[in-house]
Amino acid sequence: MPNIKSAIKRVSVTAKKTAANKMKKSELRTVIKKAKASVASTDDQGATAIREAQKAIDQAAAKGLMHKKTADRKKSRLAKMANAVTKSAE
Repeated sequence: MPNIKSAIKRVSVTAKKTAANKMKKSELRTVIKKAKASVASTDDQGATAIREAQKAIDQAAAKGLMHKKTADRKKSRLAKMANAVTKSAE
């Protein structure tokens, strides 16, 4: 347990930021899952869901929630999944 005032403050600030980051990451995972589900079910909203997921991923990378290359990889895999579904539907 910290004794110095600044260290006490850092502990509380870190706890707040950790909670906020966990919430944002959870929301991001939910958006990605919804996009995958809509693509897998060949729903008409699939393209919209993919765009929303890609936007959320870009925003998370910009805020530092994930590395830019991780974000690019996730977006690439979503696009690949969407393309596979559209090719199989043709």
